[in-house]
Amino acid sequence: MELILEGIEKRFGEKAVLKGASYTFEEGKIYGLLGRNGAGKTTLFNCLSGDLGIDAGTMRLMDGGQDVYDPERIGLSFAEPVLPGFLTGEEYLRFYLDVNADRIENPLSIPEYFDLIRMAPEDRGRLIKNYSQGMKNKMQIVSFLISRPPVLLLDEPLTSFDVVVAHEMKEMLKGMKEGRIIIFSTHILQIASDICDEIVMLRGGTLSGLDRSQMDREDFEEEVIRLLREDEPGANLTRPEPQVVYAGAGEAQAGVPAPVAAPEGMPAAAAQETVSTAAQTQGDAIPAAPED
Repeated sequence: MELILEGIEKRFGEKAVLKGASYTFEEGKIYGLLGRNGAGKTTLFNCLSGDLGIDAGTMRLMDGGQDVYDPERIGLSFAEPVLPGFLTGEEYLRFYLDVNADRIENPLSIPEYFDLIRMAPEDRGRLIKNYSQGMKNKMQIVSFLISRPPVLLLDEPLTSFDVVVAHEMKEMLKGMKEGRIIIFSTHILQIASDICDEIVMLRGGTLSGLDRSQMDREDFEEEVIRLLREDEPGANLTRPEPQVVYAGAGEAQAGVPAPVAAPEGMPAAAAQETVSTAAQTQGDAIPAAPED
C-alpha cells in the first residue's frame, strides 16, 4: 500500500501554502513531517483527511494496483483532542465500539483497550473533561486502535506528554505501524529522529525526504536546521557589504581609509575622524533586505 501525493497545491487568498507538494508514503513505516511553525503541516493533514479541498494535484491510496483513497480511510488525530467531555472514558469507548461495530473485526474488550494505552483503572470511570492533555491524546489513539484506518495522521501527538507517557506513546506507535502508513507532524527534531523510519520536510510549500541512513549521520541535526532556515523570510537575500573608497593621498583600498590631508586650520587627527565617521554613516544607510 502506498499513499501517493502529486503536485498538491493549496492557497488561502493570495497566500500559497502548498506549492506542488509531492511524495510517496509506504506501508509499514512511520514518517515524521518536519517543518517550521506555519509551514503548512496542519494544512496538508486537513487536505489528506478531506477536511480541506485542494486547488491542484492528486492524492491516491494504492493497494493491490487499485486506488482506494477515501477520506473515511484516513484517521486524523488533532493537536487539541476533540472528545465528548461529558462522557467517562469507559462510556466513550463503549459508544465508539457501538458506532463502528459493522467495521470492526475481532474487537477487544473495553478493559483490554484501556490496557493497550496503559490507562490506570481509577481513571477509566472519570469524565473526559477532567483528563489531562496526555490522557486525552491516549483516548484519540485508542479510537484508531479500534477503527484501524490504513493511514494515520497525527498532528503534534507527543509534545504535551511527560517523559514517561511520551515513551509509552512512542512504543505504541511503533507497534501500530504494521499494515499502516503513519505520518506525524512535529517541529521538534529529536522526537522525529527517535521514532521515525523517514523524515519528510515541508519547506517552501514542497516535500522532500530524509531516509534512516541520513538520519544517522553526525551532522544530521545541523543539516536539517540549515535546510529549514532557508524558509526564513529574506534567507536567500545577502546584505551587501559597504564598499567605500576614501579620499586622500596614496592608494586607497575599499573599506580601508587612506591618510587624509587636513584642511587649513584643522588638526590631521580631526580630519581623519571626520572621514571615518562619514564612511560609517554611509555603511549604516544601506537598507535592510526586504521580508517576504
